[in-house]
Formats: sequence, C-alpha cells, structure tokens
Amino acid sequence: MRRNILIIGLCVLTFSLGFLISPLKTKEKNSLYAQKVSEPIFEGKTNLPVNSNSFVEVAERIIPTVVNISAEKSIKIRTPTFEFFSPFEEFFREFFKDFPLPKEFREKIRTLGSGVIISENGYVITNNHVIEGYDKLIITLSDGTKFKEKEVKIIGRDPKTDIALLKIETKKKLPYAPLGNSDEVRIGEWVMAVGNPFGLSGTVTVGVISAKHRTGIDLYGGPTYQDFIQTDAAINPGNSGGPLVNLKGEVIGINTAIKTTSGGNIGIGFAIPINLVKRVKEDLLKKGKVVRGYLGIYLQELTEELKESMDLPKDLEGVVIRDIIPNSPASKADLKSGDIILKFQGKKVKSVDELRFMVAETPPKTKVELEIYRDGKIRKVEVVLGEMPEEVSQIKREEALEIGLKVKETKEGVVVEEVEANSPAEEAGIQVGDVILEIQKEKINNIDDYYRLLEKFKERKSILFKIKRGDEVYLIPLRIKE
Repeated sequence: MRRNILIIGLCVLTFSLGFLISPLKTKEKNSLYAQKVSEPIFEGKTNLPVNSNSFVEVAERIIPTVVNISAEKSIKIRTPTFEFFSPFEEFFREFFKDFPLPKEFREKIRTLGSGVIISENGYVITNNHVIEGYDKLIITLSDGTKFKEKEVKIIGRDPKTDIALLKIETKKKLPYAPLGNSDEVRIGEWVMAVGNPFGLSGTVTVGVISAKHRTGIDLYGGPTYQDFIQTDAAINPGNSGGPLVNLKGEVIGINTAIKTTSGGNIGIGFAIPINLVKRVKEDLLKKGKVVRGYLGIYLQELTEELKESMDLPKDLEGVVIRDIIPNSPASKADLKSGDIILKFQGKKVKSVDELRFMVAETPPKTKVELEIYRDGKIRKVEVVLGEMPEEVSQIKREEALEIGLKVKETKEGVVVEEVEANSPAEEAGIQVGDVILEIQKEKINNIDDYYRLLEKFKERKSILFKIKRGDEVYLIPLRIKE
C-alpha cells in the first residue's frame, strides 16, 4: 500500500515539475525563434526566412536610384485647306496661291516611364519604348531634382531588345543601383519591382520569380529578341524601364511588359534579364549600336501539321528553314529551304525565337555548327556568321507611321494591327488583319522589311501594296498625302 502511495506521489511530483518547467522551455524556444526571424536578412538566399525588414532595406537602397522619365514630342497635325466650288474656281485658286494658309501646327504630348541609374556619373537604363520617337526628355530623381534638354543625352537604343541607354550630364555624383547576375535567378525567389506606375513615383511591389526564359510573348512593337524573366510582382503602365531587384538590392532585370486583357496588372509581368542588358549596354557605349551575329535565313515553327505533310518523325524537335537570303552566310553554306535545324552549337533548338536569340548573341565571324535533318538523315553544317545589317532607324519607323498603319510581326508575317481614321491607309481600303506581302513588288518577310521599304519609297506619290485578306490576294495603291 505504502509502495503504491509512493509511486503515485512521485508521478504527481514529476507531472508538477514538468508543468512548471515546460513553459520556461517554450518561452525560451519562442524567444530564440523570434530573435532569429527579427534579424535583418539581406543575403538574397531563398532558403532563409524573409521578413519585412528585408524589403524595407531593399526599398531604401533602390528607390533613390529609380528615376521618372517624361518625354515630349512634337507632331504634325494637318488642318483642312480651302475648297472652291464655283464657276470662278480657277480665278480664286490663282488669287489665293500666295496666301499663307496654315497647313499644320505642332502639338506636344507627354508620356511617363521609369529608369534606373547604374553609375554614379549618371548612366541610366530604361526601355526603348519609353523614349521611342521623342525629341525632349526630362529625368526626375526621387528627390525631385530635374534634368532636361541638354542635360539628358541619348547614348543609344536597341529596339530589338527594347533597351535604351541615357546619360544625365551632371558633375554631381548620383546614387546608383548595383547590377546582379540574372543567370543565378531561381524560380520562387523573392523580388521587388520599383517604378512610377501611373506617374506615382517611388512605388514598390513585391512578388516572386514565376518563370525564366519566356519567349514568344506577343507584344506590340517587339522586342524581337526575347528571354524574359516572368514575375507576379505587380507591374503596371509607367513601371516600364524600372528595375526588378533581388533581396541583395541588386538589379536582376528591367521591367518591360505586362500580359493583360484590361490594361492593368493581373500578376503576369516580364523583365529583361540584366545580363542581356549588360551586353547591350556595352555595345551601345562602345559602338553606338548593337553588333549581332547574322545567319541569313527565314524560319518558321515545326508544327505537327508540317511534320505530317513533310513525312517527318513525330518526335522531331527543331525549326524549319523556309527561305535563305541571297548573299548571306547561310547561302554560302550547305543549307536549303526545308532543312530542319535541330541544334545550334550543340544546343537543342525548340523554337524560332530561341534560335534567333542564339544566333544574335554569337559574335560575327564565329564559325558555328548546325545540326540539321534532311531527307531522313542528320547532318552537320558549318557556317561562319556575318554581322547583322544595321537596324532600321527610329526616324524611319516614325515616318512609316504617317500612312496610318500599326503592324506587328507574327508567324504569318507582317500583319495590320490598327488602321488610323482618315489616314492614307484607311482611304486605300487596308483593313485590320490584312497580311502585307509586298510593297512596290518587293517581298516582305519581317517587320524590318516593312519599315525599310516604306523608307525606300517614301518619296513616291503612290505606293503599291500587295496584301492577303483571308484566302484572297489584293493589289492596293496607297496614295501619300502631301
């Protein structure tokens, strides 16, 4: 009996001590955890917990380096001239021929975008589409300091990647953002987007990296070479050109576009990887343009329908050569229309965009090896890359818009996306959805051909367009207004 009472007593004592000690242990454990979490974590490592201090420190470091870009442009707006309806029409025309009638006036329009300072002496990275076609730029720092006209210089722009390099001319040392390594970016990593959405300066949004190496994104005006970082950090109009940064406070991308049906953010944004930006920046600094490798072929995707019609293996992956440009590097090699390109320099080719990017990133005069599929056999072909012909200048593109067409490059070719009211294009009968095949009997294979030919024939009073509408082909003369 005593033994049983002793055992019960010991159990009660043990339970009581455990009850008293366990809160102390729990309190100690919770205290250590709170201390660990509250320590600022700024290494940008995705395997560590993140708290608000991380984002606060990144924002404090980056916001002073982000600028607001205002751009002004002068455009011509034509006003109606006198029309004469009377038996004395010729008399009135002769009488008023030297009368100074207003035919046009100039109106200023503005746009807003973002940029990021990348050096203390004032170099700024932004998107080409932010400053495209504008003849006056105003850069405003986060503290309200403004630089304009001669204080802002355009060093160079690259429409193919949608990157532009500006320079603030000042003796003052400016705050700048360090550039990271976008090749090290991991899916799921925390990032912050900084910019001026809707003109609201110094706005930050937070999200994660959703995907890498996104290509084939249908964006008006390009860019042609795409290798986007995708993020769910909110990117809205006005964020373009601003930085996407990691938790080290390093720029890993330049915010460029959103995928939306409403015009606002829906959690799918795209940024140009900073490693690509670095390469473009160096070329713009040293040469004023971007030097790219050039193969000289027209490509199209290898679809299931093409595989069936060409009697190709179903598991074949690659892209199809649909045509070869005369006097190009490809024309001097053993390549033919209908060849399937499987690999470029040992790397598998899965899409047209991917191959274009591979070629463009390879320096001219490099001997490259292509693995192709032809007549049931795999072959290896060597080609010495040339230098891609110089880009069509922005002035030419601006002049092309005078006919009232907005076009985009798709897998079909150059397609009309918008027709301006009361424009030469509308009066000629060109419609949205028309595929432009030729201008003045010269073939159009891509958007560069379109702008080049419009520039070439801009002095004509009438330009002949060959277009495809549905299953029908039409010849349309387009008269240029004087």
